Amino acid sequence: MSGFWLTDEQQAIRDAVSRLCEGFDAAYWRTTDETGVFPEAFVSAMAEAGWLGTAMPAELGGAGLGLTEAAIVMQTVAESGAGFSGASAMHLNIFGLMPVVKFGTDALRKAAIPRIIAGQDRTCFAVTEPDAGLDTTSLSTRAVRTNDGYVIRGRKMWTTNAQRANKILLIARTTPKEEARRPTEGLSLFYTDFDRTRIQATPIPKMGRKAVESNAVFIDDLHVPAEHLVGEEGRGFYYLLEGLNPERVLIGAEAVGLGRAALKRAAGYAKERVVFGRPIGQNQGVAHPLAKAWAELEAANLMAFKAAALFDAGRECGAEANAAKYLGGEAGFNACEAAVLAHGGMGYAKEFDVERYFREAMIARIAPVSREMILNYIAERVLGLPKSY
Repeated sequence: MSGFWLTDEQQAIRDAVSRLCEGFDAAYWRTTDETGVFPEAFVSAMAEAGWLGTAMPAELGGAGLGLTEAAIVMQTVAESGAGFSGASAMHLNIFGLMPVVKFGTDALRKAAIPRIIAGQDRTCFAVTEPDAGLDTTSLSTRAVRTNDGYVIRGRKMWTTNAQRANKILLIARTTPKEEARRPTEGLSLFYTDFDRTRIQATPIPKMGRKAVESNAVFIDDLHVPAEHLVGEEGRGFYYLLEGLNPERVLIGAEAVGLGRAALKRAAGYAKERVVFGRPIGQNQGVAHPLAKAWAELEAANLMAFKAAALFDAGRECGAEANAAKYLGGEAGFNACEAAVLAHGGMGYAKEFDVERYFREAMIARIAPVSREMILNYIAERVLGLPKSY
């Protein structure tokens, strides 16, 4: 961004993605939500247009652009009406494999990244565990060294896309926590084949984004070749940290896009719906919540793109990235709630789509980190207050 607006090149990205998204209308996304069918045609179109490689290095077939441009792409997808059904279907391809790009061997990078960019491989990211949650250092999935690699056993939760993935990015303990010098050590990262003879993935029924499933994953003696280790053994936690800030920025930007989609629907309805001889948007009780939602979305958007600009410049952006995710999640939710209420009873009807946006808006408030943990981070790292957890 140049100051507070997009450059000509960035605006061209936004316009191109928006035009592509026009081919996938509200009926398309309503159908994916109702049936749970993955938006295959949409992801294929995005891959064919090259958008899955927006932030990937040019030497690996990507566009070599920054987090800012990736956020523009993902926000535009969500804002088109695709919401998180569209954004989550391609989210991991955009920035999720950056640990492999940064720390993987040349052989692993060359084997993995071009196929992800082209949409030939589908991957899932297995981090969260039933008994660890956000406390990643306490995960219990084990990777035991063998002569030619590792054998992994354990459980993961909320693993997205595991039903159709043929690859998995997986973190496991190679050194037991009690034997490691510190809790953050002894965790290793792997990018390997999703072997369904050794991995069982069971979808978790949930309130929204049915087309992009989340899973409980059970790993039973998965054999992983040594060359599928990402970087050094025991350094996996630190590799994950490299991707946390970009993920928060993308989620924040997507949530703003979702809120904008809801707000557009609500404003249109408020101008057309006539009650007591006047459009309901003429009533301040309807207009003011929508105006407030616009202001909140724009403020959250500024924080998201400030964080992206800091990241692209190689500067510290932890506070801003976390704040972007927090503010985006809250503003997106508030906008979706206001949109449902502006529709009155019809806001509860699927044909107007805002009820889907409202259900999906909860995602950005919960994942990939809770609001409370973000506030803990800011309190400790920005305000200098004592650690509370």
